[in-house]
Parts: sequence; C-alpha cells; structure tokens
Amino acid sequence: MRKTLFSLSLLTSLSLTSCSTILNHLPGVYHIDVQQGNIIEQSMVDQLRPGMNKRQVLFIMGSPMMDNIFHKNRWDYLYSNHPTGEDTVQKQLSLFFENDQIVGIQGDYRPGKTPALRVSNEMIVDIPKRDLDKTLWEKITGLSNIFNFMSADTATKNSKSDVKSIPNTDNLPL
Repeated sequence: MRKTLFSLSLLTSLSLTSCSTILNHLPGVYHIDVQQGNIIEQSMVDQLRPGMNKRQVLFIMGSPMMDNIFHKNRWDYLYSNHPTGEDTVQKQLSLFFENDQIVGIQGDYRPGKTPALRVSNEMIVDIPKRDLDKTLWEKITGLSNIFNFMSADTATKNSKSDVKSIPNTDNLPL
C-alpha cells in the first residue's frame, strides 16, 4: 500500500512539474518580459564621481529602490529582468555617502576612468510672437471692423441725445 501511494505521489509531482515546464515553453504563446526596479546602465554609472552630493546622484540615477533605516548613508539600486524563455537577470548597485557626498560604489557596475558626458539632443526653436490685437473668433469671422464701426456709431448717437442744457442758477435771487 505504501509503495503504491509513494509511486502515485511521485508520478503526480513529476507530471505537475513537467506540465509547468511544457506550458511555460509553448510555441506561439506570448509572455510579457517583466522588468522591476531601477534601470541601471553603464553610462549612468560612468557619470558618478567621488564628492558628488545626493541631489546630483538623484538627478543621474533617480531615487533608490530600497531605503534602509539602519544605514541612512547607503542607497541601493536593484534591477531585475525576466525575459521570455530566459533566466532572470539581476543587477545591483550600492552607493555609500559620507557628509552627503559619495565615498564608495559597490555592486555589479564599476565607473569608468574618464568622465562620461551626456550628449544633449535638444534643439532651440524660435517661436514667433502671437498677434494679440484680435481674438481668434474675430480673425476667423473678420467682423472686428464691423463691431468697431457699430459701437462708434452708437456712441456718437448717445452722446448727442444725452447732452441737455442745464440753466445757470448762480445769478438767481434767493
């Protein structure tokens, strides 16, 4: 009885393991590449120099993945990538600070001997100033001159009809 139970459990465990292996490698089935953590590139690490402050490191590397409450002067950057059908790739980088300046780098990356400069691909574009004399609606319809003409006519008519003669009361006897 025990031999059959052992054989049955062994056969079941082997079949379940083989099913997961077969199901993970089926042809034509799409699997998502899973990336987690901070993306670390060698060009980013090459920009790091001893004596840089924490703000400069934040600008280059981004915020650290882990915040260790026991080691406030240590920033850990972790990166994990699991491409489809391949083994998981994990990279780690630790930065050590003293008086808010880098004093050490430890992990899978080493900074280069020469400083790497970031090449800017930005362009300067001159934008013409906007013509703010007319609104967009006035430019589209072209009615701004008609509205100005109509308002000028009504203003002159109102000014002529509103003027009344007021008698001079300064010389009247009291």
